[in-house]
Amino acid sequence: MFGKRVRLFNLFGFEVRLDASWLVIAVLVTWSLASGLFPYLYPGLSREIYWTMAVVGALGLFLSIVVHEFSHSLVARRFGMPMKGITLFIFGGVAEMGEEPPTAKAEFLMAIAGPLASLGIAAVFFLVYRFGLQAGWQDPVQAVIYYLASVNALLAAFNLLPAFPLDGGRVLRALLWGVKGDLRWATKVSADIGSILAMGLLLVGILQFIGGNLIGGIWLALIAMFLRHAAQTSYQQLLVRRALEGESVRRFMVVQPITVSPHLTVRQLVDDYILTYHHRMYPVMEGDQLLGLVSTRQVREVPREIWDQELVGDILLAVSSVNSVSPATDAVQALAKMNQSGFTRLLVVDHGRLVGLLTLKDLLNFFSLKVELT
Repeated sequence: MFGKRVRLFNLFGFEVRLDASWLVIAVLVTWSLASGLFPYLYPGLSREIYWTMAVVGALGLFLSIVVHEFSHSLVARRFGMPMKGITLFIFGGVAEMGEEPPTAKAEFLMAIAGPLASLGIAAVFFLVYRFGLQAGWQDPVQAVIYYLASVNALLAAFNLLPAFPLDGGRVLRALLWGVKGDLRWATKVSADIGSILAMGLLLVGILQFIGGNLIGGIWLALIAMFLRHAAQTSYQQLLVRRALEGESVRRFMVVQPITVSPHLTVRQLVDDYILTYHHRMYPVMEGDQLLGLVSTRQVREVPREIWDQELVGDILLAVSSVNSVSPATDAVQALAKMNQSGFTRLLVVDHGRLVGLLTLKDLLNFFSLKVELT
């Protein structure tokens, strides 16, 4: 889902990251406030004041989304769900869960926490706005406060739409899960409803585009396509987890993987291994000793003109918790590690000794067969 991310800060033990796509929404929000909303509501102010109001309003929206996502994360922690952190991206923010909620109650409380937080923020800003009216605060200040009250109310309303994986869709899934006791069925139904609502939103976007609202129409269409993709992906992720959970890495690992020597040149690695066996990663062994791994990532960093001089031992990546698992590791955890690290192959290490290699292809083949049988 995400591209390049930048770590911003840690709060209550949660890491907040910024996806590069957030810059798009930040620029759009600031520009639309400075050039559209604030001049329309409060004409006659200087350009500098409008842009100052817009920057403050955009920062307020940023902080509001952080609070919204933090509320999800805090409730998730309360129920023992591991959280990878919070990422702000082009369509808002997301609290990244490491696994599915343990119960329907946990799902419901975690999902509803975000909209309730947004409604609380909206209420606070509205009360401050009302106080400002009585105190005679200046228009620029009141405009920003009223905007933050309104945008948080809209944020809560939008997230309460029963379109999985929005908060409202998760609330719906929790209710269905609680009624029937079947998480897979509840996810399928809520994901289907989410897809239908996304198509309706897409139609509205197209009509707006045809009617002359070009920016609004395009934006609605993009949100609709994102929601539909997210709904389908969330259901597929659940199927994969259900198929793999309880299975250990030992069941899937290749017990005699192809290894390379640290004394090979990079050109020999490319010609004799990468282009011959078509694997992107190889364990590096010196006799029985595991030294690390080498992949196409490391090869890309070596200028082609020195491939004949550079040795594999000079560019290898040391074994770490990021690129290795134990044979007893749950396959779902290994898949999550692949997703986080971007590796499609992991070293399987037992007490410092290489015992196998785990590949994404083998995990997905097992999943495909299991789904076909069920």
